[in-house]
Amino acid sequence: MKRMTAFHLYLLLVAALASNTAFADAKQDEAARQLATKSGCFICHAIELDAKGPDGLKPVGPPWKAVAARYKDDKNAQKNLTAAVMGGTSVYNRHWKEESSGVAMPPNGVAISEADARKLVDWILSLSK
Repeated sequence: MKRMTAFHLYLLLVAALASNTAFADAKQDEAARQLATKSGCFICHAIELDAKGPDGLKPVGPPWKAVAARYKDDKNAQKNLTAAVMGGTSVYNRHWKEESSGVAMPPNGVAISEADARKLVDWILSLSK
């Protein structure tokens, strides 16, 4: 059997680290999806841009990949989106009018803790990658 060179060992290490990262990402993704399901988020939101809501209409809330894309360069996105999840949004500020069929997001402080809302927002923002 051939001796392994340092380069071969390096490649094995890189592959192992990459698979660990992919496993961790998949685990985080599944945990976030379960939290969103448990908290009722999927009643109004979808992940994918082309998702349909009831009766084939646009979903009530914007798809999360659209949220991630819109806020990817916003330094205050995590704070502002967590506040929107917890306290809801105004019916007078319909900045998702073209992407959703809903008028406003209701406050969700009774359905989810602020810590869990932050976790979900972090995950949603990661969808732009």
